[in-house]
This record gives sequence, structure tokens and C-alpha cells, in this order.
Amino acid sequence: MSIFVDQETRLLVQGITGRDGSFHTRQMISYGTKLVAGVTPGKGGQLFDGVVPVFDTVADAVRETKPTCSVIYVPAAVAASAILEAADAGLPLVVCITEGIPVLDMTRALPFLHEHGARLIGPNCPGLISPTKGKVGIIPGNICKPGRIGVVSRSGTLTYEIIHQLTRAGHGQSTCVGIGGDPLIGTNFIECLSAFEADPDTDAVVLIGEIGGTDEQQAAEFAQRGMTKPVIGFIAGQTAPPGRRMGHAGAIISGSSGTAAEKMAAFERAGISVMKRPADVVPLLEERL
Repeated sequence: MSIFVDQETRLLVQGITGRDGSFHTRQMISYGTKLVAGVTPGKGGQLFDGVVPVFDTVADAVRETKPTCSVIYVPAAVAASAILEAADAGLPLVVCITEGIPVLDMTRALPFLHEHGARLIGPNCPGLISPTKGKVGIIPGNICKPGRIGVVSRSGTLTYEIIHQLTRAGHGQSTCVGIGGDPLIGTNFIECLSAFEADPDTDAVVLIGEIGGTDEQQAAEFAQRGMTKPVIGFIAGQTAPPGRRMGHAGAIISGSSGTAAEKMAAFERAGISVMKRPADVVPLLEERL
């Protein structure tokens, strides 16, 4: 099994004819993802690469092709509207790759998603992949290998590094999820940990956090009381000075609870094995399996 996406996922791409959308659409098709439609307003009726039908609206695409998931590659100024459109059309899973979406836009989008029962992955994320089953987003498929280790991360680049370390050591992945590094995101660590705990084909989870906020501490509390599977953790930004944003909009230390040291201590208290560097993931994982 896997979480959130698998071989039955029917994918719709919002922004399919743009530069990023078209490039990554071809990558997802090449990987084997079942891509059924694209949406670009004003370009309805076209065929992307002569194969994928393009529609003017998500509602039209849903009515004609029955997608189960949307991935969004549109500019930040209209990305929240694209999220709302996908949820309004009844899609149960929406993945938003776009970064730089105004926080105020997300304060309006998240309650709407909740009201419509839609799950959002992102924004400002690399998406997710269930190796050999489905790839939604920008995670490179060539570094992934099917297996029984779940990966959940706030950092796109570190997601790739951890996957590479696991694959090189022969540890395949069940699903890898990049949840995004913005202050307001859809799916959090706890929801991913819960899904991996319920997945019979996931044996352990690697959790990659970073400075800022308290999501990692909350994930640690959940893991301590609600996880029977081992969790290996890493916190990025261990040398970051307070008050300086490091990369993601959410990666800023605004108090003692946002520091790498406090997060790593919370992991250790919860029984999560803590990596000092990404290269530690394999030996720590093998100790727990």
C-alpha cells in the first residue's frame, strides 16, 4: 500500500501549459502517473502533447475525466484561487507546488478546503511520490525505490537527500511526502504520521523538520502516544541565528520553542532517534528495524 496517492490516482494538472507545469507534467507521465486532464483558462479544447485534454475550468475537467487529485503549477498571485477551484469542483486531494502565496490568501483557502472535505498538500512543497505507483509533483522519480519506509518533510531538498541515502542503502520507500515550509499549510506532520501508522506496508518513518514554529514538537507528542512504528527525525537549521529566516517562510526562530535544540530535545523525549546530519539516517534506521 501507500498513503494519499497510488496506481489508481487519476491526476489533473492546473497550469498544464505553463513552463513549469508542462515540464513536470511530462515527468509525471514518463514516471507512469495516470494523468487524465489539464486546466489552463482560455486553452480549453487543446490536447497537451497531443494526448492530454485541456479544459478551461476544473469543473469541466472533473465532469469529463473524473480525476481524483489535482496538482497546481500556477503563479502565486492566483494559486489560492486555483486551490479553491479544485476543492469547489469536489476533488478530494489537492497538491500545490507554488511558493510565495500570500499568507492572507491561505487564511481564506484553508477553511474552504475543510468545509469541502478536501486534503491539501502544500503549498510551497515538492509534492509526493509512492514509488512505481504514482508521482504528483516534482520529487525526482529516479532516486526513489519501492519499499517500506515512509518519508515526511518540510524541506524539498532534504527530502531528496534523505531518499537518496535510503535508496543507496537498499531501503525503499512506501510514500514520500513534502508537506511544505510555509507558515500555513494543508496537511501537517501528525496527519502524515497517522497515515503511515495505519499503512500496513510502512515499517518506519523518517521525519524531516526545520526551525520555526512548534509543528515538530506536536509531531513528537503524537509519535510518543500514537505511533507503534519507529520514527527517525532530523531538524534543519541547527546553526541558524534567532530572528533570521532560513529559506522557507516558516523557518524563522521567534522564541525558544522554534529552535533546533528545543525540537531535537522534544524528539529525544518522545523516543524519536535524532540525526545530527542526513547521512545518519541509515544507521539510525537500521538500529530501530
